[in-house]
Amino acid sequence: MSLLNSVLLPPEVKAYLSQGERFIKWDDETTIASPVILRVEPKGYYLYWTYQSKEMEFLDITSIRDTRFGKFAKMPKSQKLRDVFNMDFPDNNFLLKTLTVVSGPDMVDLTFHNFVSYKENVGKAWAEDILALAKHPLTTNAPRSTFLDKILVKLKMQLNPEGKIPVKNFFQLFPADRKRVEAALSVCHLAKGKNDAINPEDFPESVYKSFLMSLCPRPEIDEIFTSYHAKAKPYMTKDHLTKFINQKQRDPRLNSLLFPLARPDQVQGLIEKYEPSGINVQRGQLSPEGMVWFLCGPENSVLAQDKLLLHQDMTQPLNHYFINSSHNTYLTGSQFSGLSSAEMYRQVLLSGCRCVELDCWKGKPPDEEPIITHGFTMTTDIFFKEAIEAIAESAFKTSPYPVILSFENHVDSPRQQAKMAEYCRTMFGDMLLTEPLEKFPLKPGTLLPSPEDLKGKILIKNKKHQSAGCKAPREEPGGEEEGSCPPQVPGGDDTAWPGEEGAELEEEEVAEEEEEESGSLDEEEIKKMQLDEGTAGLEVTAYEEMSSLVNYIQPTKFISFEFSAQKNRSYVISSFTELKAYELLSKASVQFVDYNKRQMSRIYPKGTRVDSSNYMPQMFWNAGCQMVALNFQTMDLPMQQNMALFEFNGQSGYLLKHEFMRRPDKQFNPFSVDRIDVVVATTLSITVISGQFLSERSVRTYVEVELFGLPGDPKRRYRTKLSPSPNSINPVWKEEPFVFEKIMMPELASLRVAVMEENSKFLGQRILPINALNSGYHHLCLHSESNMPLTMPALFILLEMKDYVPDTWADLTVALANPIKFFSAHDKKSVKLKDAMGEGLPERPFSSKSPASGQVNGASAPNSNGAAGMHFGPPTHLEGLHPVCIQDTCWPDHPQSPNSASDSPFGPRWQ
Repeated sequence: MSLLNSVLLPPEVKAYLSQGERFIKWDDETTIASPVILRVEPKGYYLYWTYQSKEMEFLDITSIRDTRFGKFAKMPKSQKLRDVFNMDFPDNNFLLKTLTVVSGPDMVDLTFHNFVSYKENVGKAWAEDILALAKHPLTTNAPRSTFLDKILVKLKMQLNPEGKIPVKNFFQLFPADRKRVEAALSVCHLAKGKNDAINPEDFPESVYKSFLMSLCPRPEIDEIFTSYHAKAKPYMTKDHLTKFINQKQRDPRLNSLLFPLARPDQVQGLIEKYEPSGINVQRGQLSPEGMVWFLCGPENSVLAQDKLLLHQDMTQPLNHYFINSSHNTYLTGSQFSGLSSAEMYRQVLLSGCRCVELDCWKGKPPDEEPIITHGFTMTTDIFFKEAIEAIAESAFKTSPYPVILSFENHVDSPRQQAKMAEYCRTMFGDMLLTEPLEKFPLKPGTLLPSPEDLKGKILIKNKKHQSAGCKAPREEPGGEEEGSCPPQVPGGDDTAWPGEEGAELEEEEVAEEEEEESGSLDEEEIKKMQLDEGTAGLEVTAYEEMSSLVNYIQPTKFISFEFSAQKNRSYVISSFTELKAYELLSKASVQFVDYNKRQMSRIYPKGTRVDSSNYMPQMFWNAGCQMVALNFQTMDLPMQQNMALFEFNGQSGYLLKHEFMRRPDKQFNPFSVDRIDVVVATTLSITVISGQFLSERSVRTYVEVELFGLPGDPKRRYRTKLSPSPNSINPVWKEEPFVFEKIMMPELASLRVAVMEENSKFLGQRILPINALNSGYHHLCLHSESNMPLTMPALFILLEMKDYVPDTWADLTVALANPIKFFSAHDKKSVKLKDAMGEGLPERPFSSKSPASGQVNGASAPNSNGAAGMHFGPPTHLEGLHPVCIQDTCWPDHPQSPNSASDSPFGPRWQ
């Protein structure tokens, strides 16, 4: 992230979108079809349409979740509308004219806006280009200045019949304190009566900014300004602003050779961009108001914006990634009585999810169409083919990387399973991966292909039935790898091979598996199983047609970590409930991490979560579990964290795991409280300074700050006091910073900031990866519970990050960072002490036997980015440095050491 230029450019609106197109907008409920002109506002903030009556309707681009055309657009159901569009005539070209825009605050509460163009093939271009605007990374992660600009654009678009801005619109946009709005309008010499109106020409951007400064004064920024500008001068010079940028807005861990300091001649461009006074610009001076707008600009984004783009290595084996995963994807509500919908598959995939679940059950006569539902509950069902059609249309709209279909198959009819397989083949076509890639055969010890290798492919996870001459993945100790496959027992587990020579499962284990899989459990036993596993333990035989579609993701019962290591089959995956996974993690955390280095695991919610609540995914990410499946219909805290993290890396749905979770020669214990080899812990300090437009009511508010990371990381949650007064427009908290002193693995940690009313009503939140954060003063634009950006609410914060160093090593750190300065200060201190005490002091600050002779790894120790996993921050130090020496004690550039008992924060000692 450059401190002088923003990395990402705003989305570009194509000319034809802003010029507009004639459509007919129709609605099935009202059966009304109205001619409209559809346009996109030139800055890409709003999609809007104008009726013949000049009435205008708006749709915020950030609220758009999907666009569809052709056969995937909505079709009118009412006969009245069908007649309007001549849909029942054979030569009708209705499908070539359709456009549907889907919007909503979350994935369940959706609105469908339906349009029909006057010309053919117009809808396709509109659908693709509108969705591109909605999916642009800056649409949801825009700087503060963009959201403030959106307010001005909306005010100037919502004009009355006389072409003026109604003053009542100001009161609607800023409802928290009407008197303050009236006062701000008066300061700008604008009309303030509720029935008055303002000429748009009288409300240019300069007047709008003055209005905001009057409505929402920023005394806290004035204090910052005062501390950096020349005393008794009402401005900041280029030199002062340069000093502020280099000292406060720059990560102190950045190497000045790789990331040069800002220069005054470069900073002049920032003054020209943000300073409202032309005279100040000519003199190279920045006013306090200019400082406010500079701190709202993209150059001061709280995020390292390039990390929002696809930036990670996508050529690693599939199991080296965290994969955005969904549980019981079809449900829109509770696990017991919620509605099922094929639309959920679209919405989940559009959000960037790459693994969806299909609970398949046998369809009833006469059609015998397989259905998807939650078995043994009152949830509604949908046709299997509807879900497949939805997946086929939406699979790669957001991400081009592979989609995994996790089948929980209860269809015990060979005919219906064959029908399921046929739907997959015909609807997915070339997208369906039916055979292993030549370079990645299904053999023990062979790595999985990468997301790049599988780009644009759909993979099936379903039990695999093996035909004669096959090689079967069997998790029984002693099971044969090769040979002919025996006939399968209907209803039996694929991993149980009755009568096969060499099978050495204990008899009671075989009996238990056969009983579970045959469905012979009584009602009480089924209920008991569902309390934990749901219906996952009741899957049936995989017949040839379905199992022939399975290759790299072959599910099997988990036996033990030792047994899985012995078999060494990357294409075998086991699923665990959150309870089972936690049990394994608590007993054998290192082995669980090692298991996930070799093959994949899927975690899913326990059966008792009938309300579709979610477990916290962090614990299982810490163990390297790839598919940590959540209920996407429930926007609780776990889901907020999942959505926030998977926004990064181009919303690809894949995040590369940390090096320690990938390399077989490294050992990682997520519960360890010790230093992690070659990883430098981070100290993060956050000061919550103020808020802007936090609520539509005049209330007192407070802020929660929370850290998600390893169990050994510092205190997890802080909270400010209530704001001093019921002021939600610009409250200021004058409190000490919240410090997370030792974040052991920043690549695995994230920060949550949430704003609440005094009655604990939620107002807004933001969750950000630690290594995606920029140091300095920032405006943190808040999101809703469903991670949608909120236009008005924001916090002003100060973030300070540095490498964690224990107090006992502080002097050594200073010495290494600036040896000349350190020893100069040391010599002066020695002289003073000599004069005061009359006796000599040791000449060397660190003898070769002192604790300070611990290793300092100039390349890999101070740089936590050497591990290419789930990291978001910039490189912080030069690599390949020569050994560091202080007098006759040296620390070579080497990551390993025979003396691992050293207490040095930089690693063990070398001599």
